[in-house]
Amino acid sequence: MIDVDTSASAARVALVTCAELPDLDRDDRRVLALLAAGGVRAEAAVWDDPSVDWGSYDLVVLRSAWDYAARRDEFVAWAQRVPRLANPADVVEWNTDKRYLAELAAAGVPVVPTEWISSDDVWTPADAGEWVIKPCVSSGSKDTGRYDAADPEHRTLAAGHVARLQAANRLVMVQPYLSAVDRQGETALLFLGGVYSHAIRKGPMLEGPDRGDVVLYKEEEVTAREPTQAERRVAAKALAAVPGGPGRLLYARVDLIPGTDGDPLLVELELTEPSLFLDRAGQAAERFADAMSVRLRQRPEVGPSARTEFS
Repeated sequence: MIDVDTSASAARVALVTCAELPDLDRDDRRVLALLAAGGVRAEAAVWDDPSVDWGSYDLVVLRSAWDYAARRDEFVAWAQRVPRLANPADVVEWNTDKRYLAELAAAGVPVVPTEWISSDDVWTPADAGEWVIKPCVSSGSKDTGRYDAADPEHRTLAAGHVARLQAANRLVMVQPYLSAVDRQGETALLFLGGVYSHAIRKGPMLEGPDRGDVVLYKEEEVTAREPTQAERRVAAKALAAVPGGPGRLLYARVDLIPGTDGDPLLVELELTEPSLFLDRAGQAAERFADAMSVRLRQRPEVGPSARTEFS
């Protein structure tokens, strides 16, 4: 159960969402109830609603702002204006552009190999293997497709997908499709308040070329999972490389898929608005509410030197 002391009992917390989900998702509604039970005045707030007084909150927690990709610059500018934002605005700016993967790879984190294609690059589809194409700024698997180079139609569709993103001046990512996901799924490790909380398995999501039919996010097949020690080591290494250090993170999700040799590779490091799958582990929602309570007692914001257990 959340433990809120007297100094935090009058605190106000905003869980940030988008206009398409004004009442949050089920996980976050449960957290709202837990915070309220501890005397915290918590409520949903839409990030681009001009009527919201963000300065009136003691803590602003990014949750389901899943429409930001089409307006990333506006979203980052908003984050920079919001006081007491978790996770911090500089982390949001860094994490909403997937070029952070190149930085993590340079820091020694095992990352899915990625080819980056700018708007003026000439790109020719590979003649072998399966590939994933997506924009550098994206969420919810929107504008993402899987292509088989052995299929002539797929090669044509892949070229069209890249050209469409280039025409919109969007940096394109091309990655090998990791077939282990079809057998083993994807492992996501969740960290709350600087401590490992739980992990889940996500089933394969990409069935073929991008058809433009994902509106906000693609539905996922999710079950509980126990991560391997190798996965926990990669997660710890990725979090240790976050600019400013992991001590500032209220929450984090590390998404991994086995590579061709079976070792885990980082697919994404979700630090902005990840689903936390709190209903897949006992007491996970309580742990998240407790982490917010701790952050409230540490007002003003916790700094990089805060105690963490990202291992």
